[in-house]
Amino acid sequence: MTRIVIIGGGPGGYEAALVGAQLGAEVTVVDCDGLGGASVLTDCVPSKTLIATAEVMTTFDSSYEELGIVVADDTPHIEQAARVVGVDLGKVNRRVKRLALAQSHDITASVTRAGARVMRGRAKLGGPQGIDGTRDVIVTAADGTETILTTDAVLIATGGTPREIPDAMPDGERILNWTQVYDLEELPEELIVVGSGVTGAEFAGAYQALGSRVTLVSSRDRVLPGEDPDAAAVLEDVFRRRGMNVIGRSRAESAKRVGDRVEVTLSDGRVLTGTHCLMAVGAIPNTANMNLEESGVRLKESGHIWTDKVSRTSSPGVYAAGDVTGIFALASVAAMQGRIAMYHFLGDAVTPLNLKTVSSNVFTDPEIATVGYTQADVDSGKIDARVVKLPLLRNPRAKMQGIRDGFVKLFCRPGTGIVVGGVVVAPRASELIHPISIAVDNNLTVEQIANTFTVYPSLSGSIAEAARQLHNRKAAGEA
Repeated sequence: MTRIVIIGGGPGGYEAALVGAQLGAEVTVVDCDGLGGASVLTDCVPSKTLIATAEVMTTFDSSYEELGIVVADDTPHIEQAARVVGVDLGKVNRRVKRLALAQSHDITASVTRAGARVMRGRAKLGGPQGIDGTRDVIVTAADGTETILTTDAVLIATGGTPREIPDAMPDGERILNWTQVYDLEELPEELIVVGSGVTGAEFAGAYQALGSRVTLVSSRDRVLPGEDPDAAAVLEDVFRRRGMNVIGRSRAESAKRVGDRVEVTLSDGRVLTGTHCLMAVGAIPNTANMNLEESGVRLKESGHIWTDKVSRTSSPGVYAAGDVTGIFALASVAAMQGRIAMYHFLGDAVTPLNLKTVSSNVFTDPEIATVGYTQADVDSGKIDARVVKLPLLRNPRAKMQGIRDGFVKLFCRPGTGIVVGGVVVAPRASELIHPISIAVDNNLTVEQIANTFTVYPSLSGSIAEAARQLHNRKAAGEA
């Protein structure tokens, strides 16, 4: 029987374990925190659970008057600006952690039911591949006990950890990274979020909705510098309109506690003060102390593991998946990399990883979902494509629901009309992007989307309308 050791139990690891076991291999998963990894225990699942509460708050705050909802409120007239609805953050966070643990337990049950073995501990490679094609993996348990596993293949899926600034080290109380926020019992009164990437934007928007006064510090000229510029502009406008203080082109040099407050010093000398600070300045791969380079595994300058499109590393029989590869920090991509690795090693049919079919979502309000080629690709000449953008303000369902912000954008090839990308900015954009993802993955044309029935009224009607406009332009021969 083929023996496989998987180091790390996140999406890349546990999805690989399921495939390996189902294909008849003897699979051992070595994990030190609990299956599901950071995605389930400290990152994706917890943050989206917190955001779900924030989403309800935002919907209520922004729409109840327009939709005709009356709230009984005995707040004295002079204090009518006071918030009618609040949150118990301690209760919210207890629910967050409870759901994360439940998900981890469900994953563990699925993996063990499939026939894989789960070991608790930290693992490293024992050296280069032997002449018989096997290699050793050394597992160290919490009590220091070492176990040597001999295996035919290894998958490394150890993920990443929050990057730290030496002069802004988290203390878990006032200066926090994104794994520590779920221990808060009270809502931060004034929260400074350092970093305006996906993690920073999501938490800034969530805490703003929950009732914190938020300052978002961005080192770039706009929030979400890696996302569609039109989408980022909409979100930044929404943030500012809701009272968030967004500071662009400013880099945080340090953060320190001063009593019950935090001082964040910017590179231009300005000092921001608040009750709490969240450091969201990226992540580093968990590749240290694993004997990787000594075992022939090539690392990039960033510390990530180099892989090809079927998840192979530079060392025979060693594969890698997930955030540790630095490809896309998405659970869906990690899971696909892990599955591809198992299919490839065990000789099953495999399709190499195609990043142009990956859909992703930023869980802000509104959400930002994307798939395929981007506006930057079009602007740079990487691909020749026609573009149509439709504001949701024109959509009848959006009007009914009081949705003012957002749009649908489609990209198609000028000659064939094949859909090559799309952007949706809307509530539940993570759901609305799916038909565009199907179109991109299956090379569907704007004509095919335009001629497909949609429900009336629906937000998805804007996707069909954008396709109709692109089809009409193509028929008219417009550039």
